[in-house]
Amino acid sequence: MKIRYFMKVSGSGNDFIIVDNRNGLLRPSPEYIRKLCSPKTGIGADGLILLEKSTRGFNFKMKYYNNDGREADMCGNGGRSIVLFSYLMGITKNKEIIFESKKGLHEAEIKNKNVIKLQLSKPHSFKENIKVETSYGKLNGHFVNTGVPHFIIETKNLDRIDVKTIGRDIRFSKIFKPEGTNVDFVNYDKNLLKIRTYERGVEDETLSCGTGSVASALIIAKKYNIKSPITVLAKSGEKLKVYFDTDYEKVFLEGKVTPVFLGYNLL
Repeated sequence: MKIRYFMKVSGSGNDFIIVDNRNGLLRPSPEYIRKLCSPKTGIGADGLILLEKSTRGFNFKMKYYNNDGREADMCGNGGRSIVLFSYLMGITKNKEIIFESKKGLHEAEIKNKNVIKLQLSKPHSFKENIKVETSYGKLNGHFVNTGVPHFIIETKNLDRIDVKTIGRDIRFSKIFKPEGTNVDFVNYDKNLLKIRTYERGVEDETLSCGTGSVASALIIAKKYNIKSPITVLAKSGEKLKVYFDTDYEKVFLEGKVTPVFLGYNLL
């Protein structure tokens, strides 16, 4: 059997299976991805990431699949995780990297040991004060796309909110069809943005969401005129920082990435 190495990596609580697929031989089916990502019968992860050759001369190309088997445009914590993976596996030599995703090019920097700073695509489609029907009545929130769509709701009861039920209601709301949306519940107090996220594709609450952290930080910055950077506290207990310029042309996500284990003969 040919040995193929993989690494399980946690990006501030988002966990991923990352495989070096530069030879292009691995084309996993949705069913196989679901089996890999299952916490009971597989490795367990929020998603599968393939590191592939860049066709445009950059360090590599990132292909990301949610644990439901569907390919997604981008994942912020996944992007930070694949950067560290590429460095630890000797695929990239420098601590400044440029890679491709379905959303375009991303600059990244390994700042020290396992702190990765990643540029996300330019946010767009800002929409304020959208009312959505849920099992708990109509809720007001704001929308922005930071590589993937996010609907952000402010709440004072972050610890007690029913993230899964309300998140699912909004994710599948006719307002956001056909793609649906991720849903972020946030509370900003004492210079700290606390966040809980329901992720489409995972169809549950995750311990962290990179694009959700950026989306929530930008919405809060616009609403309360807060300057960069904003510190975000994920459900995992880890903190991330979101940097942005005045017109939101460039946004960056920074935080820890933790290798969990290295495995082989996975595929």
